[in-house]
Formats: sequence, structure tokens, C-alpha cells
Amino acid sequence: MKKYIGFAAFIGLTLGYVWGIGLFTPQPKPPTEGIPHNYWHPNIWNSDTFIIDTIDVIEEDGIRWYTLDTILLAIMFVESSYNDSAYVASEDAVGCLQIRKCMVNDVNRILKRQKSPLRFTYNSRWYRDSSIQMFEIYCDHYNLTTAEEIARCWNGGPRGINNPATVGYWKKVKDEINS
Repeated sequence: MKKYIGFAAFIGLTLGYVWGIGLFTPQPKPPTEGIPHNYWHPNIWNSDTFIIDTIDVIEEDGIRWYTLDTILLAIMFVESSYNDSAYVASEDAVGCLQIRKCMVNDVNRILKRQKSPLRFTYNSRWYRDSSIQMFEIYCDHYNLTTAEEIARCWNGGPRGINNPATVGYWKKVKDEINS
């Protein structure tokens, strides 16, 4: 009988200790500055966001050419203000490029078709380097070359350039590039 009482006391003390730790340990607070309330995601911590403030614009004969980095940074700003932890629950859009699950599926389909061993998970969307890789794979596969094609197809899918609903998005990206 003593054996069972000792075991029960051990379990009771252990559970009490674990409960006490959980009760009295301070919980981290969500960020409040510069991040809209619907962009904070409680499961992502310790991810630094780097804001790159250099934009490469090449101008020849009065025509402005933008590098992929320039377009990518503008899209990142429009999508999430460079926030790697951005999350919009209503769309399940995640990360600095606000990637949805259907985009991960499309990129994995492209990689499978190319016989590449690389695959992305839904959690890959939280990591900037993986998001950028998916962005580049998508743009290369659909042969998106102009800034407008890239922005509108990123927003509206492979045929986004033909969708009038993506014009407003392109205007936001273009304004960010030119700011």
C-alpha cells in the first residue's frame, strides 16, 4: 500500500509542479508596433525580418527596367510589409509573400514535372528563403518576364495578367517600385 501512496504522491507533485510552471510563467506578448493585428501569428517566434532598402532600376533610352529583386521586394512590401510572420487567417496566406496552400501545391507540381527532388511543405511558407525560391520557380515556369506580368500573375494566378481584378494590385506594386 505504501508503494501506491508514494507513487500517487509523486504523480500529484509532478502534475502540481507542471501546472504551477504553466500558471506562473509569463506568456510572450504579440508585437504591437507596425504589424496589423491580423498579421501576427502566435506560432512563429524569433524570426528576424530584414528590410532591404536598395532597389536596382536600370534606365536605358528613357525606359525603366526593374530587376527581379526590385519586383520581389515591392511584392513583399505590398503583401506583408516585409513581415516573415504575416498571417491572414481568412485566406490562410502565410509569410512575407502571403503564399497560400494552392501555391505550394502548384510549385510542387512544377518541381515534380521537372523531375526535381525538391519539395516544399506548407510550413515552408513561413521561411523567407523558401518563399523566395517558390516565387522564382513560379515565375520561371510560367515565363513571367515583365514586372506587370510577375505582379499580376503572382496576385491572380497564371492567367492573372488577363484578369482585370489584378490591375489594382499591379498599381500598388508599381507605386512601391517608383516610391
